Amino acid sequence: MAAEFTKRDYSLVGLDSKLAEENGLANAEWYASDIPRKRMKELIQRRNGPAIRDTVVWFTLLIVSGTAGYMLWGSWWAIIPFVIYGVLYGSASDSRWHECGHRTAFRTKWMNDVVYEIASFMVLRESVPWRWSHTRHHTDTIIVGRDPEIPSPRPPDLLGIALAVFSLKSGPKELSKVLLHCTGRLNAAEETYIPEEERYKVYRNARIWVMIYAVVIAAVIISGSILPLMYIGLPSFYGAWEMLLCGLTQHIGLAEDVLDHRLNCRTV
Repeated sequence: MAAEFTKRDYSLVGLDSKLAEENGLANAEWYASDIPRKRMKELIQRRNGPAIRDTVVWFTLLIVSGTAGYMLWGSWWAIIPFVIYGVLYGSASDSRWHECGHRTAFRTKWMNDVVYEIASFMVLRESVPWRWSHTRHHTDTIIVGRDPEIPSPRPPDLLGIALAVFSLKSGPKELSKVLLHCTGRLNAAEETYIPEEERYKVYRNARIWVMIYAVVIAAVIISGSILPLMYIGLPSFYGAWEMLLCGLTQHIGLAEDVLDHRLNCRTV
């Protein structure tokens, strides 16, 4: 006889959120590897040089592929540079978003913050909400009802995963949040992890995003071409597929509700 499966509540304000707290899984003490303090200091050393080099290479490739796309626009050959541009914009920005969000890419804080803001815009993750969301993710990794960044529920949402290839599920959802934040409001989940004193930044940044998109849409209307959207806006969708290949495999299919990152994370 097949075992009965109970569908869980992955929201941050539902039953499983309360159960996680009751079971001692919220803000819990996790397994920590026995690494000597001296060695740990060596491992967490940061330098500006490599990050500056990689950032220059990244932007150079964006400019080169974007220029090639412009020059070839109107022909089928334009597909090639825009595929490259899209991946650099919608996928390569993900690792920059992550490391600069943790301020581990550069040694200098403002350099991390500048690249983080740019990358956040590219991957459609508002910088302030996602910084706090990601803090919760690392605090309560794959704890159902606590982690806002669980990539796929159980049973897996196969349609959602398919739509994620081009960010067709998360993209519109994130843009709807931007519009919500423009009105000076948060959703129920965000209210559980974004501190009160940080919320004005959420609303301010959302309004800046909307102004940027408004300028791009105006350029589309004036030029009578979707070309401006091929550089800002659409790459967050058509270039997201490579990010999915790396991001999804980090946690999917691994243990839920365990206090050991060896059991719920993969190196990708």
